[in-house]
Amino acid sequence: MKYDRIYEGIFLERPNRFIAYIEIDGSRETVHVKNTGRCAELLVPGARVYVQKSDNPERKTKWDLIAVWKGRRLINMDSQIPNALVREWLEETEEGRAFLPGVTYLKPEFTFGNSRIDLYAEAGDRKVLIEVKGVTLEEDGVVRFPDAPSERAVKHVEELAAAVKKGYEAVAFFVVQMEGVDFFTPNTDTHPAFGEALKRAAAAGVKVTAWDCHVESSSISIQREVPVVLGERTLYEIRRPLIHWYRENKRDLPWRENPDAYRVWVSEIMLQQTRVEAVKPYYERFLAALPDVKALAEAPEDVLLKLWEGLGYYNRVRNMQKAARQIMEEYGGVFPDRYEDILSLAGIGSYTAGAVSAFAYGLPRPAVDGNVLRVISRLLGSREDIMKASVRRKTEEELLEVIPPEAASDFDQGLIELGALVCLPGGEPKCSQCPLAGLCRAKREGTQGELPVRTKAKKRRVEKKTVFIFRDGEAAAIRKRPAKGLLAGLYELPNTEGHLTMEEAVAYSKGIGLAPVRVKELGEARHIFSHVEWDMIGYLVQVDELEKSCRDEMIFIHPKTAEEEYAIPSAFEKYAEYLKIRLGNEKYRDK
Repeated sequence: MKYDRIYEGIFLERPNRFIAYIEIDGSRETVHVKNTGRCAELLVPGARVYVQKSDNPERKTKWDLIAVWKGRRLINMDSQIPNALVREWLEETEEGRAFLPGVTYLKPEFTFGNSRIDLYAEAGDRKVLIEVKGVTLEEDGVVRFPDAPSERAVKHVEELAAAVKKGYEAVAFFVVQMEGVDFFTPNTDTHPAFGEALKRAAAAGVKVTAWDCHVESSSISIQREVPVVLGERTLYEIRRPLIHWYRENKRDLPWRENPDAYRVWVSEIMLQQTRVEAVKPYYERFLAALPDVKALAEAPEDVLLKLWEGLGYYNRVRNMQKAARQIMEEYGGVFPDRYEDILSLAGIGSYTAGAVSAFAYGLPRPAVDGNVLRVISRLLGSREDIMKASVRRKTEEELLEVIPPEAASDFDQGLIELGALVCLPGGEPKCSQCPLAGLCRAKREGTQGELPVRTKAKKRRVEKKTVFIFRDGEAAAIRKRPAKGLLAGLYELPNTEGHLTMEEAVAYSKGIGLAPVRVKELGEARHIFSHVEWDMIGYLVQVDELEKSCRDEMIFIHPKTAEEEYAIPSAFEKYAEYLKIRLGNEKYRDK
């Protein structure tokens, strides 16, 4: 769009919404303001402006305010131009025709419900409503709408949502009347109801889009689509500093060397409930034995469990094998590259699906774990309970909106890495080292130690157990746990409920058909699972003719065989050491 009869002036004052006093060629002139918004940050005394002289000699006010300089940025503030600008763009530019292809009819001022929508378009069978809003409010590259409360704007976006239900397509089109902005977001400070209405409309299927403009003193043209942030703007603002920090500070981890989908998947499953340093040797061992999906799918269960021994939560690796077999059957052995397909695999939730999508394929999907929830909670100063599934889902939705498609992996891993290295739990964040400290609400408010809020876990159930090492020379007894329940299908040391005295331990041994010769107390041990705690005592029992006489379902093996071939859970780690020792002059009590 072009203007003619443009003159430069100096803004003096604005006595009301409709007029301003501007110095033009040394004279104080009354100028019509074609924007009834506040524009207080634009119209400051001394600002350079551009005005248009009317070609109607009968008009009382012969000047119109068109544009104003704000620092080094020229902003068009003519609120009558966006509708015509969008119409011209749709009809006459390649980008506009690509935005709404096949348009055969375009009409301004279309009545729908109780509102007059700016543009109505038809393209084949498609009927499209377009509501246009001009945006002039800018701060540090962020543009917002509206700059004053506007019930009319709320009504319009609600009508658009209603139109979608009636079968129309609907677009909320924000014309940013300036160039080179970072992103658009609704102005929830001035009018939170509009921001909520716009989010509801987007969720209902209304397309929300924003485009900035190339502005000169005598022209304006739509130029570039800019990101739209309907959620927390802070999350968009962290992108650049977070990605830069991650690229400079990321740890050298084996699964980052060649992040194909299989390797990422294995590492992420291992890292659940396990420290990074502890995972490294298991990861290398697992990949050496099972280097791809096919090998995992075909691995015997005992081999699989032995490779996982020490990591705990054995259902994780069982589910991995189910997923590997699923990939072989449904995807021809090729790890899927769509988020929805990855999420459909056995044992994979939204975090792992997001991690594989972003780290391996560069897809802009969030990977929200405990580290990320802690970082986001502190950044936003949120008092919501991060243990609630609804809070996790909300965080995923907010991050999905801001993940940069060109750097999805670095963004996601940056949040995780920040939580692991800097934004630490327990009230000990290293704020002086944090690249996001200037954006962090908890840092500003001094509430780092109070956040995140998390529901206290239910008290674990404590189970008392007595563990036995039955030895006959070099042979030792182990048995297989039931196919269902805790540590299902793994091999364990024989044990029974309760803390038995030595006399009771001897009686138990005899009760299962053993002939105890000597007994030694092995002391106490404790192992904590997610919902239960084992409080254990143990006995080393030397017996006669172990294999021949025992009626319990046990197998009798050499300790080296147990170590190399059978997966014994780490819960028995303290007592399993006694499988390896040679029987000698230990201090037994003879029985």
